[in-house]
Amino acid sequence: MNLSELRPAEGSNAKAWRRGRGHASGNGKTAGRGHKGQGARSGSGGKNGFEGGQMPLYRRLPKRGFKCRNSKEIIGINLHYLNMFEDGAVVDIDALKAAGLVSNPKDGVKILGVGEIERKLTVRVNHFSKSAAEKIEAAGGKAEVI
Repeated sequence: MNLSELRPAEGSNAKAWRRGRGHASGNGKTAGRGHKGQGARSGSGGKNGFEGGQMPLYRRLPKRGFKCRNSKEIIGINLHYLNMFEDGAVVDIDALKAAGLVSNPKDGVKILGVGEIERKLTVRVNHFSKSAAEKIEAAGGKAEVI
């Protein structure tokens, strides 16, 4: 199949309906707007969401939740996952990405103190929980905040 052979599906391309082109077109004179009234006038689109004075839907529905603009999305990684690295390795965000523990670090990475660590590692990330930093240093490693 070539690009030059591609065609739209049968019946999917309807011709544009040309309004106001005389009686014979079937849509002449008032061009489908009817006689007089608000909808017959030009510029009668109205405001978005306006329902003729009825309370609009976006005001009838209850407000839900709050999204803080200043909040940061920090990725948490449990300490026991760091045992996959070699003894004496430097573990930073790039190393965590390469290992598949982090795909998109967003606003930073935090090491959490869940589990035990059996290797001596130098860990360089944005945040540490207090227990995670203590466990890393107890195992002979370093917890460095970048």
